[in-house]
Amino acid sequence: MKALGFDAAFDYHDGPVRDQLRAAAPDGIDVYFDNVGGEHLEAAIGAMRLHGRAAVCGMIAQYNATEPPAAPRNLALLIGKRLTLRGFLVGDHGHLRDEFVREVAGWLRDGRLAYDETVVDGIENAPAAFLGLLRGENLGKMLVRL
Repeated sequence: MKALGFDAAFDYHDGPVRDQLRAAAPDGIDVYFDNVGGEHLEAAIGAMRLHGRAAVCGMIAQYNATEPPAAPRNLALLIGKRLTLRGFLVGDHGHLRDEFVREVAGWLRDGRLAYDETVVDGIENAPAAFLGLLRGENLGKMLVRL
């Protein structure tokens, strides 16, 4: 975890996200990045501290749902905790691309920012790589080398 620069992590397969998040951040959280939605977002809302903020860029838990989502059921906490949830798309910030590339390139060169990739060889392995991505078998970006 130190190599990636965070204090705690958990695998959502190991038990309820709400419980694991409470154990990882007993004092609550101030900022949350969400691309899952559903129970994960519900757990984050429950763990948010006063004036917490969440950036919401996806809701993969709902993409293939055939029924309306059951969670988050605690959206009323947005009021009492005075939370800010903001949706966004990367394309909204295209005008910042050149600045981003300059800054991040420097951070990568200086070692202040690191990344990891999982590489699978061969186009014939692309379906297995995609399924592995969905199962969380990758670290960082999942790539298929042709």
